[in-house]
This record gives sequence, structure tokens and C-alpha cells, in this order.
Amino acid sequence: MNPKREALVLLPGLLCDGAVWEPQIAALSDIAECTVADYGALDSLGAMAEAVLRTAPERFSIAGHSMGGRVAFEVFRRAPERVARIALFNTGAKPRAAGKAGDDEERGRRALLAVARAEGMRTMALQWLPPMVAPGRMADGALVESIVQMFERKTPSIFEAQMNALLRRPDATPLFSQIRCPALLLSGREDGWSPPAAHQEMAAPMANARVVVVADCGHMSTLEQPGAVADAMREWLVS
Repeated sequence: MNPKREALVLLPGLLCDGAVWEPQIAALSDIAECTVADYGALDSLGAMAEAVLRTAPERFSIAGHSMGGRVAFEVFRRAPERVARIALFNTGAKPRAAGKAGDDEERGRRALLAVARAEGMRTMALQWLPPMVAPGRMADGALVESIVQMFERKTPSIFEAQMNALLRRPDATPLFSQIRCPALLLSGREDGWSPPAAHQEMAAPMANARVVVVADCGHMSTLEQPGAVADAMREWLVS
């Protein structure tokens, strides 16, 4: 690795791959040497974190989007001394809710899996995507197609494995007060799944955290507003 560039491990979210980080990789190439995790068919966030640690440099910065943010928490839980900086985008930290709320979440996720198996990943993606992006962005054909094609590169079996990992997600809230390295927490103003208020709540106990709220942006921040996300990451990386 070029010693002048930061080792930066990027963690994609559910059904995402390196394409979700492409704009930031290009924008930060002068200061960051990026690698993107591939979870394969792993079905727990802990196993994903362990796979990241096996291949990461001895010390590195880490950024996770959506499910990737939860993997980042698990990386920090296992090896806090190796994490120089942490960035958490459009994510959460709480376990699946007990009772009806948790049952409803599982039912909704498994209904999407059934569509993927019966009608294909593309049909599922087009059904799943609208609430993920800011209002009006479904009219952006290039954005929609880039996300749909990314989801199409995964299989229903991978979808099921990653879905099960999320359904069994551990509680990461006890980690907040342990995070003392520079932390960036970012959400889209229109992200209804992982809203800005949740990121403010996560950041409050952290010793060195900055919260960024990106306008005209839903859950897929790195693709919806790539420049704003890259700018926030640059400031975080040089802090």
C-alpha cells in the first residue's frame, strides 16, 4: 500500500457490492487506498466481520453502508485497536425488535425473498427499491438501473443468507461509548429506514463523532448524492 494513502475498508449493505462505493473510491483515490468487502454466502454479521479482519491491514479505517455499518460495529467489537477511524452510513445499531414489530420485519423480508425466488432478483429489486431512495428519484433511470443491476448480481440464496444475518443482528449500542476514534455518521434527510435522528443518537456517546445529514437523499446515499458523501469522507479521513 502507498504509505501516503489511508487504508480504507469499505463495507457494502444488503445485496450491494463494490458498485455502491465506486464514486467515493474514485473521488478519494488521492488519499485512500480502498478495498471493498465481499461477504459471499456468510449468514451472520459476526462471520462477515471476521472475514473482513482476516484480510484487512493491521490498522485501517472502515466505512459501512446500511448492513455494512452493522458489520463495521462488529469489526470494532472484535478489534478496536485496529480501527483508526469509523464511518457509519444509513445504518442502525439496535437488534430486531421483540414481539409483533420483529415478526412483521421478518415477514416483510421473507415476502421479498419469495418474490426473488419466484420472479427473479430484478422484479424483487424494482418492488423493494422505491422506499429506499428520496422522493422523485425513481424517475432517475440511470440511478435506478445501477442499483437494480447491482441487486441482480446476487442470487436468492445470497439474499437469504444476508437477510438471516440481519434478522439475527446483535445489539451494537453498548459500543457507542467505546468508540473514541474519529467517527462519521451520515444519513440522507429523506432516509425513512435509518433517519438522521438515529444517527444523532448513535453519535452522542462517541467521543469524537461528526454527524452529516445529506439533503435530497434517501437510504442509498453513496449513489444518490455521491459528491456530498465523498466530501464528508474526505474531511473524516484527514481529521
